[in-house]
Amino acid sequence: MIYLVLSLVVLGLFCAFLGYRSHKRGESQEIVIGEGDSTRCSPDNVMCEQECMLKAATEPVEYFDDEELDAYKGKASDSYNEEETAQFAEVLETLRPEEVKAWNRSLILRGINMPDGIKDEYISLADS
Repeated sequence: MIYLVLSLVVLGLFCAFLGYRSHKRGESQEIVIGEGDSTRCSPDNVMCEQECMLKAATEPVEYFDDEELDAYKGKASDSYNEEETAQFAEVLETLRPEEVKAWNRSLILRGINMPDGIKDEYISLADS
């Protein structure tokens, strides 16, 4: 038992030393948001997509003439009926190909879950 307590104390002191040392060196802990267009991420670059979401979260939410979808904020993706799913499909089908991923980011930032019924269509449009 004493060895367990002693090893935890040593581990704590080691972590405190490393934290003090990195702080003393002046290593920055700031989040830096890169420049660039957040609607043009490559699907091959996961980091780019994450940077785009961070950047989009700091900017005003972009709407795609879909303000009526805000009524579905927080609704589970599997609980939409056919009429509600059709509202999302109508917006999706009016988007230009370069707007599809940006629309999904807009929904995410607004707390709106895309209905399961249109996710396959979204994926096919987003990948094209």
